[in-house]
Amino acid sequence: MIETIDLSMSYGDLLAVDGLSLRIEKGEFFAFLGPNAAGKTTTIKLLTGLLKASSGTARICGFDVFEEPVEAKRKIGYVPDVAEFYDKLTPLEFMEFIGDLFEMDRKDSRRGTGALFDQFSLNEHAGQRIEHLSHGTRQRLGIASALLHEPEVIIIDEPMVGLDPRHTRIIKQELKERSRAGVTVFMSTHQLNVAEELADRIGVINSGRMCALGTLSELGEMQEAQGAEGEGQTGLEDLFLALTEKNVLDVKSAQ
Repeated sequence: MIETIDLSMSYGDLLAVDGLSLRIEKGEFFAFLGPNAAGKTTTIKLLTGLLKASSGTARICGFDVFEEPVEAKRKIGYVPDVAEFYDKLTPLEFMEFIGDLFEMDRKDSRRGTGALFDQFSLNEHAGQRIEHLSHGTRQRLGIASALLHEPEVIIIDEPMVGLDPRHTRIIKQELKERSRAGVTVFMSTHQLNVAEELADRIGVINSGRMCALGTLSELGEMQEAQGAEGEGQTGLEDLFLALTEKNVLDVKSAQ
């Protein structure tokens, strides 16, 4: 479970995240949408403890991310938009490192690595140095490493970037299956069709503020109630453009 209360982050005069209050339940698949520079990446870095908030609270499975960082991070499987590795290691060595980091039993770590390498077509690359792997292969390795310790919360930023259609389908199926099994999934993406296909609920952030939150049908009802352009349309692209454009206009009019 993920919870934020009045979460804010400033960079000098820029308020990147502005009073974000959000609760995502156990087993919920949540898609986090927004235009560039809306506050998505900053929010993710706050949730994963990579940044310390200017104010407010973030909790993962009941643990305060800023006051109990080790306990919170043990619950998280995090995949950034560009995965970082020790490039001189092989994928097998890197997975062993991840297992040790989470204090996994070596037998469990090796068993999990084998299953994930089978699933994500990584066996043929297992002995190569990571620096020689393609972007798509590195992305699959990043996702596999995030899942190794069986996290209760998956936070993933642009998971399908660089993946071919086959592996895109495999990753989507894996994330959805884990969500159905009780894992909370927080996914930031620009691929609206992926959010529309997978998400139980969708949050739209713009200018650091949550401007819409709900199921796809609830967002459509919100759009119609506000009399936004495109009334009656239910595609997520139409809803997203209408909601973010309205939010930008509202912010400008308040300045």
